[in-house]
Amino acid sequence: MPYTGEFQVFEDIIQEMALVYSHDKRPWLIGYSGGKDSTLLCCLAMEMLQRLAPQQRHKTVYIVSSDTMVENPIVKNYMHRMSAMINQVGNELKVKADIIYPEIADTFWSKVIGLGYPTPEAPGFRWCTERLKIHPMNKYTLDTIKTNGQVVLLLGVRKAESTYRANNIRSREIEGKILVPHTDIEGAHVYNPLTEIPNDLVWKFLLKGDSRTPWGSDNKYLFSLYQGENLGEEQSVIGEIDKDKIPVTGNSRFGCWICTMVKEDKSLKAFINRGETWLEPLRDFRNWLVELRSTPTTRENKRRNGQMYKKSDGEYGLGPFTMASRIEILRRLLQLEVTYNFELITLEELKYIDKTWDDEGDLSRRTLVDLYYEIKGKHLPWDDYKVPVFPEEVVEEIKKQCEENNVEFELISKLIVEIESNKNYTKGSRVTKAFDKIINQGWLHFDTIQRGLNHEDQ
Repeated sequence: MPYTGEFQVFEDIIQEMALVYSHDKRPWLIGYSGGKDSTLLCCLAMEMLQRLAPQQRHKTVYIVSSDTMVENPIVKNYMHRMSAMINQVGNELKVKADIIYPEIADTFWSKVIGLGYPTPEAPGFRWCTERLKIHPMNKYTLDTIKTNGQVVLLLGVRKAESTYRANNIRSREIEGKILVPHTDIEGAHVYNPLTEIPNDLVWKFLLKGDSRTPWGSDNKYLFSLYQGENLGEEQSVIGEIDKDKIPVTGNSRFGCWICTMVKEDKSLKAFINRGETWLEPLRDFRNWLVELRSTPTTRENKRRNGQMYKKSDGEYGLGPFTMASRIEILRRLLQLEVTYNFELITLEELKYIDKTWDDEGDLSRRTLVDLYYEIKGKHLPWDDYKVPVFPEEVVEEIKKQCEENNVEFELISKLIVEIESNKNYTKGSRVTKAFDKIINQGWLHFDTIQRGLNHEDQ
């Protein structure tokens, strides 16, 4: 049944979608976060496909969700459940739901705990979005292009979301064209059918009738997530909803539970305020991590490349988290896992971090595996292979000699690790280059600057 009245705009969108879909053989990629806008986009796309005759469904529509691996647990479970439900009914419509993840080296914990990256901070220091979301989606898009030649990306962006989003959409619009070329990916075109839809109309459409999606979920439950209601899928009833007076509020965006870009996670706060008190330790951990980032003693005095830098106020800036800080972050995260009894960091991430710490100069080679056993009471799968570079008493003697000779133990550790990693190579130039890099980037540069500062003081 065609939509009329205030829903006429959605009928127009469905008709336009059908025109774009039938125009060529380029597969569609729909970005799906589980939020209201991407849900609306998927609903309209699947309804369009349902109206087509089977023989007219000539290409695949991929519904792609990005799991950053630090999603709000409630939202993460919901997103995964929706993807599974879409796949249950998708074959007939040639719809396939996929969930993508960041590369292990790019995950939040690999960067923060492994390499000591300071947590993201506004304004400007936002390394997370690109690595956790953009890179995985770009890779998925490029892989699809390799197979199919070109793709069409459908996004649920709307101008009503924010002034920034509106300006960004306008900057990409090409007058008279429905599809616009992707700014970074050759062979990809972008289609934004929802740009003019206001907030209240989104909810009115999603909650119309029985509030069911084409894949069978209840949008009243989605509405409850935005309101922070403590409801299960089987209880997805929001009191008596006046569908003519649906509030424009409930517009908080879902995001990562560990997000340090904002002063306060309003979505997480709403869940807690409405009964999801089990989320409080996550909030407390996130707040502690913000404080840790702001504490100078937890940070290096130089960047990972050895450079020192000045901030706008003339003071020298801080570098990555110290090794001691990284160990403490992992300790508390593992303790949080024990409290929750579900996974917050994967074994793949732990293995990557373990290797990184080894390369950073952990002569024991057992810091991570021993910490894991201490907290979890069980061994990691690779525990037996973790053999120290030197016996413990030798490491302690090295530390003692470093103190007596005023040489940093971290420097000596890195040099020893480099020797061990290259001991099977016959060319000494390999080790020499590695030594030059460590000394110049990590210590010589700092010492040179410090001598200059002391000279200025005199």
